[in-house]
Parts: sequence; structure tokens; C-alpha cells
Amino acid sequence: MRFAMPRVVFALLMREMNTTYGRSAMGYVWAVLEPIAAIGLLSVIFSIAFRSPALGVSFPLFYAAGYLPFMYFTDTSIGLAQSIRFSRQLLFYPRVTFVDALLARLILKTLTHGLVFLVVISGIQIFSETRVVIQFEYIFSAFAMAGALAIGVGVLNCFLFEILPAWERMWSIVTRPLFILSGILFTIESVPEPYRSLLLVNPLTQFVSEMRRGFYPYYDGKFTSYLYVYGIALVMAAAGFLLLKRYSRKLLDG
Repeated sequence: MRFAMPRVVFALLMREMNTTYGRSAMGYVWAVLEPIAAIGLLSVIFSIAFRSPALGVSFPLFYAAGYLPFMYFTDTSIGLAQSIRFSRQLLFYPRVTFVDALLARLILKTLTHGLVFLVVISGIQIFSETRVVIQFEYIFSAFAMAGALAIGVGVLNCFLFEILPAWERMWSIVTRPLFILSGILFTIESVPEPYRSLLLVNPLTQFVSEMRRGFYPYYDGKFTSYLYVYGIALVMAAAGFLLLKRYSRKLLDG
């Protein structure tokens, strides 16, 4: 499996962009409106029940800091997992490989969610009182962690979805509780033991906490473990790429 060719990746990227978001701006508008609606709904519900969020004074910012990296992970990992299905016919060409298809989707998802993040956070900063000090190093670190996990999960599932079709549906069911179990609605520190240790087994809690460090200087995120997150991501990605290489012909033949 050779390394990705820039021209091939760019061509696949343009195809992905045109297919995913269409020829009009409405596709990108919806990509922004969806998280705004989700964050707005969470803010309204919890502002009725509580006087203030777990961190800071802004409900929208607190939930955005958890929801946006979570959405980046889920959307990217699913997108990578479906790469073969989307580009199967093109993969029969010798110049197009699995790596090209995966990389094109990764770039598109990263650029899209980066833009969504800038629009949503800027809007919250402009239209609401936040009282935060943004620390970009933690924000970039959180996205890097989420991206690494998305690659690991996505590449491995890219193989499993094709070999075991039932696994795609099972994965969808198994991962539904992650929205609640990843610390989007609360801080991990607020959860008592032994439940806190159980939640920390979920690597998604790590990049959610890391993202919140980027907005709340007094939040230390002491339970964040880079070694744990990148270790899981590396093992899953390595296994996925090895399996894709080993069974590449079988996967293409369907």
C-alpha cells in the first residue's frame, strides 16, 4: 500500500466536497446550523435547571467546548469507516489506494469542523458574556487527540464494516451512550469514585477535558492522559492499516 499521491488526494477531496456538501452553500450552512441547534438546546434546558454551568458563566461555551470536538470525532471516524464504500469504483484504478481515499476524507472533515468551530465559538464570544481566556495550545491539542482517535477508530472500522456488515449497525448502537459518557454535559472531576475511573476508560473524555482547558485557565484537566489516547489511536490505526493491506483484494471484490 503506497503513500498517498497529492494530486490523487486533491481530486478525491474535490469529489468528496462536491458529493457531501453539494454545489450550493446550503450544505455548509447546515454543517454550522446543526451544532448551533444542539448547543442552543442544551443551553436552554440546563439554564432552566441550573443557575450556572459547571465551568464559567456561559452555558453555550461550556457545552460547545465539549460538543464540537465530540462531533469532530464521531463525524470523522464514521466518514473514514465508509471510505471504501464511497470510493470503491475508483479504488480499482492502480493510482488510487485506500490511503488516498482515507486521507481525502480526513482532510475534508478536519477543514469543515475547523471552520464550524471558528464560526460557533466566535458567535458565542460576540453574542454572549463568556469571561474566558482562550489558550490555543490546548484547543489544538484537543483537536489533535480527537483526530488521532478518529483515525484509529475509522481505519479499523473501515475494514470491519466491509468484512462484517452487521458490525456497522452494532457499532451505531454501542456508541450511542458516548454522548452522555464523554463528559459533554458535566466535568469528570464532578463525578465521584468509582464512577469517575470508569468514565476515564473512555478516551473521548480526555480530549473533551483538554478542550475545556483551552477556555478555562483555572481548569487543570488533571485526568488527561496523552499517552493513553495516542496509544489507543496508534494501536487501532496500525491494526486497521495492516488488515486493509492484507485483505485489500477481497474488500474490493466485495
